[in-house]
Formats: sequence, structure tokens, C-alpha cells
Amino acid sequence: MTLFNQALSYDDVLVVPQYSDIESRSEVSLASELDDNNRFELPIIASPMDTVVETEMALALAEVGALGVVHRYNSIMDQKKMVWDVANAMPNKPVSAAIAITGDFMERAEALCNSGVTILCVDVAHGHHIMMKDALKQLRRDLPDDIHIMAGNVATRKGYEDLADWGAHSVRIGIGGGSICSTRVQTGHGVPTFQSVLDCSESEYAGTIPIIADGGIKTSGDIVKSLGAGADFVMIGSMFSGTTETPGKILQAADGSKMKEYRGMASREAQLAWRGRASSLEGIATFVPFKGKVKYIVDDLVNGIRSGLSYTGSRSIPEFQLNAQFIHQTSAGQVESSTHILGR
Repeated sequence: MTLFNQALSYDDVLVVPQYSDIESRSEVSLASELDDNNRFELPIIASPMDTVVETEMALALAEVGALGVVHRYNSIMDQKKMVWDVANAMPNKPVSAAIAITGDFMERAEALCNSGVTILCVDVAHGHHIMMKDALKQLRRDLPDDIHIMAGNVATRKGYEDLADWGAHSVRIGIGGGSICSTRVQTGHGVPTFQSVLDCSESEYAGTIPIIADGGIKTSGDIVKSLGAGADFVMIGSMFSGTTETPGKILQAADGSKMKEYRGMASREAQLAWRGRASSLEGIATFVPFKGKVKYIVDDLVNGIRSGLSYTGSRSIPEFQLNAQFIHQTSAGQVESSTHILGR
């Protein structure tokens, strides 16, 4: 048995403000890149979930300089059509579709590459696994060299380094932190995503193999903390749920309020929908309020992230990663950090 000292979550830390000579948020660049061919104006990626990213979401995020990963919970033909539509509508933008590591994953990967994908997301709940190793080696052997392979998820520095050694060009970091994920409850396994990012950022691969923080992010402040800890991108699910561009119908409750479905891909509902059976339930399904266009969500996030970088005088993500200093806040500090006038 090994007992570690502690693991920090986003709510446990704050970034220390520093001297700044930034006079306008417009001076702050949020550009980030997965590689020389896949560059983005924003370090934001939407999660490959069937209630988050299909064609509309991928297009909307491409327009603002972010990325949406088209989910894999459909037929090869359906996913290929979505990717084709995105690639044709946005010919100069990176395009991404998720794949698995078993079954028809190679057939799917080749079909997606032929349809315009530039980034393949190898999407597995527990990516530090021998089947991931075998899949990455096969993908790197059989696909064109210019296809970027994003893989995950892992929660440890060892997992990050192994996926890099096995052929991943970038790695998704985070297990069990999603708002509709119950992995930590069901299995007892996981690491707070902030801690995972912090650990992986100390690897010699950091700066060469992009880190994508995935799970546990609730606010623009959490994104700022994640970037400061060493993430090059953040992956978002719940904050984009319920928007106009997400798949699914807008439903109306008896009181007139509008909502849309949002579900984890390991939930009973999602598993029954895409493979006709359910096992190892590690997620839930719910309904979230309808939020309108995703552009307004992104705008709010961007304003918050730029403000965050400006508090340390940083004009870019790499500069912020050098400048960021964290402190551990107590539970009383967490209360003080939130809006709390109504709690008096």
C-alpha cells in the first residue's frame, strides 16, 4: 500500500496576483497549438460526447478558434458525414473525430482521415492500458504521418509519459472529474484533475507533448488555474451542455422553462442508446437549462481567462505558465473566494 500526502483540486488553490503592466485584456493572446499544423486561437476543446459535439457544435467552435471533437457513439457512416460537413465548411480549420481502441477502430480511423480529419482523439475512460498501447502503435504505423493523435484519459505522470512513448502526440489528463462522471464513486479510483495536470507538467515531455486538462472545470477561473498548472488546452463538457448547438431537442417543462439532455457516455442511458446494453455504469444522465448559443458561453470564458492572465502580467499562455504561483487555500478561504453575501 502506498499513501500519498495530498492531492489538490481546483477549489483548493488560488493563483497569486502579481505586478501587471497590461492595460487592456486585448493585449493577452490565448493562442495554443497541438502541433505546427493544428493551431488555435483559444485553448478550448469540447468533449466527444453525444450530447455535446456533432456537426453544429464543431462548426460553431471552429468559427471562434476553438475545437469540437465529434463523438464516436454512432456508425462509421454517420460520423464520417459529420466530419465531412465540418471539413468542407471550414477547409482551413483543424477537424477532429473520436475513435475507440477495439472493434472497428482502424476502419473508423481510416474513414475519418479520408473525410478530412486532422486530429484523431483516441477516446477511452482508462487510457493507461495495454489495449491503448497496441492501438497507438497500430495507428502510428498505418495512418499518414500528418494525422495528430490525441489519446487518453490518464491521471498520472507515468500514464502521460507512457502514452507519449506509445505514440500519442497529445494526452488528455483527468479521470473521474466530469460533472456527470461517477467513476470515483463506483471504482474508488481517480486523482483530482488539477493535481494530475500539476504532476504531468513536471515531466520532461511537458512542452513537447501537449497536456489537455479534462474534467472538473466549472468556471473560467478553473481554466486559468489549469493553464497555470501546465495544461496547454482544457476539455469542456458540462459548460457547453444545453446550448443551441448541442445535439438533441429543446424540451419545455410544465413551468415553461427550457432544457436539453446531458449525459455521461458511461451512463445507462448513453450505453443503451449506442450499443443496446449497459454495464459498468460510471456516469449519469440529466437535463440542464437551455443556455442559447455557445458563442456567448465562449465569450464569457475568454474574458475571464484573459483577465486571469493579466493578473500576473502575462500576455500569453507560455508566459503565464512561467509566472503562475499557487497557494493552498483553506476551507474558510474557499468560502471567502466565492460570492457569499447571501450566506450571512
